[in-house]
Amino acid sequence: MTAAAGTGDRLHSLGRFRFACGRELERAELRYRCIGRLRDDGSNLVLVPSYYGGSAADLEWLVGPLLDPQRHCVLLVNSFGNGRSSSPGNSAMGLQEQGWRIHHSDNVRAQRRLLQEVFGLERVPLILGWSMGAQQAYQWAVQQPERVERLLCIGGTARTSPHNRLFLLSLRQALTTDPHWTGEGFTAEPLAGLRQFATIYASWAASQAFYRAGGHLQAGCDSVEEYVERFWLPLYRRHDPRNLIAMLDTWLAHDVSQWRHGGDLAAALAGIRARVMVVGCEQDLYFPPEDLAAEAERIPGARYRSFASVLGHRAGNPREAPEEQGQLREALEVLLAGW
Repeated sequence: MTAAAGTGDRLHSLGRFRFACGRELERAELRYRCIGRLRDDGSNLVLVPSYYGGSAADLEWLVGPLLDPQRHCVLLVNSFGNGRSSSPGNSAMGLQEQGWRIHHSDNVRAQRRLLQEVFGLERVPLILGWSMGAQQAYQWAVQQPERVERLLCIGGTARTSPHNRLFLLSLRQALTTDPHWTGEGFTAEPLAGLRQFATIYASWAASQAFYRAGGHLQAGCDSVEEYVERFWLPLYRRHDPRNLIAMLDTWLAHDVSQWRHGGDLAAALAGIRARVMVVGCEQDLYFPPEDLAAEAERIPGARYRSFASVLGHRAGNPREAPEEQGQLREALEVLLAGW
């Protein structure tokens, strides 16, 4: 199969799909992009699930700087809830308040069907994920251990930590305390809530060192307030706010140990058969290196590496940061070479 960058999303219909929460969609859909030529044996496919607030289009930058389309067939998949695949904003899917909650196990089941029904693959040679994409990579390796060969998990954990939960809850409260929130949705754009949401995000996504070094000033802003208004708020105003809440709830529920392991994270990680490279940033406020390293130690044969960057969590998605891109390329090559 071949595809070129910029060809837009493709649609795969899943038909009737039952989610882990017990709710069903009659016509669930998965949207994706594929760049590069798939070998006959499927050995060069790289599955890249989307991150929070991101889409397949937002991930296309990976092709070239990190993933060579002459070498890899890159499959960029929109996760449920992100507004491209089935989400509250484009389907009958509701929110937690109506009994709906998307789990990463749902994303894995849907992505497995995509691989089988469109690409004819039963195994995944490589899953590369950042943030919520890394969460899905871990879910794949625990849920389908015999079907995953390699993982590159960047800036994400196998279970959402208590401290990370506080961050997520603050974002959810920013939206659901907006005057336009009804308990089920919004009567108008929740601009006040979105502005709070963006302010919280700006304080976590980059490190203290980023602001100390004047990163917001280098972006052409005179203050952190202007930085939020010009750079962060537009990122979230482009979304249906119900989708933002749905993705938060997926992140809050993330815990691979709930898949057949009764909450035993050590047992879940010990069962991973894939070769795993875990990459963190020393100044990531969401997923600090000690959390990533502790999980890597529990995965048989896994390797962990970290690098310093004032970008903090965003160092794992360095669209315009060549030095950080180089760090990720090096980690990828080590993983592909084996050890």
